[in-house]
Amino acid sequence: MRMIAAVMYEQGLPAPYAESSPLKIEEVELEGPGEGEVLVEVKSAGLCHSDLSQVAGLRKRTVPVVMGHEGAGIVREVGRGVTEFRAGDHVVMTVGSGCGHCSFCVNSRPVLCDTVAASRGKGVLTNGARKLRRNGQALFHHSGVSSFAQYAVTVPGTLVKIDPSVPLEIASMFGCAVVTGAGSVFNAAQVRPGQSVAVFGLGGVGLNSVMAAKIAGASTIIGIDLNESKLPLAAELGCTHALSALDPTLVEKVRDLTHGGVDFAFEISGSKAAMTTAIAVTRKGGEVVCVGLGASADLYQYAHTALVSEEKVFRGSLMGSCVPRRDLPLYLRYYQEGRMAVDRLMSGTMGFDQLNANLDLLDRGEVLRQVLLPNG
Repeated sequence: MRMIAAVMYEQGLPAPYAESSPLKIEEVELEGPGEGEVLVEVKSAGLCHSDLSQVAGLRKRTVPVVMGHEGAGIVREVGRGVTEFRAGDHVVMTVGSGCGHCSFCVNSRPVLCDTVAASRGKGVLTNGARKLRRNGQALFHHSGVSSFAQYAVTVPGTLVKIDPSVPLEIASMFGCAVVTGAGSVFNAAQVRPGQSVAVFGLGGVGLNSVMAAKIAGASTIIGIDLNESKLPLAAELGCTHALSALDPTLVEKVRDLTHGGVDFAFEISGSKAAMTTAIAVTRKGGEVVCVGLGASADLYQYAHTALVSEEKVFRGSLMGSCVPRRDLPLYLRYYQEGRMAVDRLMSGTMGFDQLNANLDLLDRGEVLRQVLLPNG
């Protein structure tokens, strides 16, 4: 079939992206689903900081590629051998799936699956297929999803069936922002009632960490961001304190509020400066949970003697250390029960013609989560 999609041919084009147009809106060809594949009509797709990082060239991507890695839609066709989905199912598309067979997958750590990582690096589906072309030129898939398109062919492992009553423009955010932010709290840190946390970076991912910390029973939840306009919403969603990252007394304030430091500091932005502060506000024996990704070659510094003598822990958490088919239904239930106000994180919807300009808004920190409606 022929459809409209956002294609990136080159990384590292300069901002403003409204002028350099790194995402080209084009008509492309999509081959239908083969054996073990699923065709999804993409109803919504979130624009994420990871997309911004790819556009900026901070992490290399095989190009030309149809972009988009979180989304939601409706199954329109299934290939031979697919039994868990059928036409009409509402689904969330996520990159947190694994092959289901390797040691990581068997031990409930699918985000570490080498098979999926290899296919993602090559720009193909997990089964090795490429289903996209333009004028005879093969295009690559973004993380096995490519949701910045009217339709997507993917494999069942990237899909999670959801309740049709959940609005699809909200559901798309669960594929990355929600599982990453909430999962870092529930899975990686396993925050317990009465503990204290600090969240550095109050975008779509960070605010999900805030809401998860509240559900987990954290007694002190401190939200920190460079953009002070985000602080009121952070307080509404669960922060007991919302502080400016520019405050020169920030470290002292956090230590005073928590009697020596937080149990868990969640560094969401990937910023070296934020990481330094996160280490400083973590108590002895506490953990810094590293969620944000900087450039691939970035190196971060820390005082090794203090790490040892204070028994602090640095913990990485990719995609919230999630198991999508276990975690997404739970987080969706929290949303339906009113415990995770994910809808409050949506800054607005857009069409293809607004994608590049909205990259600029995201780059300037003026929005939380913008959602593309590929089919209007």
